[in-house]
Amino acid sequence: MKNGLLSFLLVSILLSACAGRPAANFAAQSGTQTVKLPGYEILSKHDPDGIGKAYMGREISHVMGHLGADWLERPDREKTELPDKVVENMKLKASDVVADIGAGTGYFTFRISPVVIQGKVFAVDIQKEMLAMIEERKKRFNAGNVVSVLGSETDTSLPAGSVDLALMVDAYHEFSYPREMMESIFRSLKPGGRVVQIEYRGEDPEVPIKRLHKMTIAQARKEMAVVGLVLKETKDFLPQQHFLVFEKPR
Repeated sequence: MKNGLLSFLLVSILLSACAGRPAANFAAQSGTQTVKLPGYEILSKHDPDGIGKAYMGREISHVMGHLGADWLERPDREKTELPDKVVENMKLKASDVVADIGAGTGYFTFRISPVVIQGKVFAVDIQKEMLAMIEERKKRFNAGNVVSVLGSETDTSLPAGSVDLALMVDAYHEFSYPREMMESIFRSLKPGGRVVQIEYRGEDPEVPIKRLHKMTIAQARKEMAVVGLVLKETKDFLPQQHFLVFEKPR
């Protein structure tokens, strides 16, 4: 009994330290190595590309750190991800407020900025190093309508009801707390606001991306529905990725 209690306490402390949440929020199951949260599952065995946690049956991948910033700016991205077509298909108005969630180096932020010249772009990231890169590029491009926002693993830190469209490009699958993050994004959207989610196609084994860095439409739809977002449109113009448009009900 003493050993079992000690094991429970150690698991709780470890999970609390890793996840940044109070240990009391976790429920350990006696006699198993699986710890469950509402919608979450801590995995005793997991893919080395994952963080050891699953959400709604989907294993969550590691976050790409700022040391991988060069990958975000790779030259062939123009051909493989068609960023200009992505922005065009977002159908933005000049006065729109856009949130680039997981903005990284600002690869999409600074393509959106000239389109919403009367609005603004919130460049949201949880890494200060990424935001420092964005601030440097903001000066270089004289992009006064770009606002850097330091978020957390559970909160975008965006003002409630302020955003017309939130963009997530190959970012959602890395959220350590996808439910909490999407609730935060949902709060930040205006009524009728949209979420554009772009992910590599999980249905297609020919897409040369690691398994945890891909998602199916069915999985994305299921996870977005939990927070109240409705799938309104899918577009198939990207060579390897889904372009999914969700909407907050009016």
